[in-house]
Amino acid sequence: MNRMTPQAGLDRLAQTRDTVFTTLFEHGSLRVEIYRPVASDLQQPHSKDEAYVVISGSGMFMNGGVRQPFIPGEVLFVPAGVEHRFEDFTEDFATWVFFFGPEKE
Repeated sequence: MNRMTPQAGLDRLAQTRDTVFTTLFEHGSLRVEIYRPVASDLQQPHSKDEAYVVISGSGMFMNGGVRQPFIPGEVLFVPAGVEHRFEDFTEDFATWVFFFGPEKE
């Protein structure tokens, strides 16, 4: 991918079938994805730290038992292994996902 713009990422995601995320870039421990769940967020805790940068939409974010609202442009951090999910999000919700650092158990 030459340009990592929200539209370019969403266009690439639209080309994939039966998935709500796609990897756009990897380098060292960094992996950049775009994530756009439909109706509900079914993800499980991950083995790497991650940061989300909300592209569009709003809703609630559950992170380690703490529930807070989110809006476009917001950056959300989740340590490896912590249960988290997006809830009550609008139909236009999409976010960048940045996985980084060492794998943790």
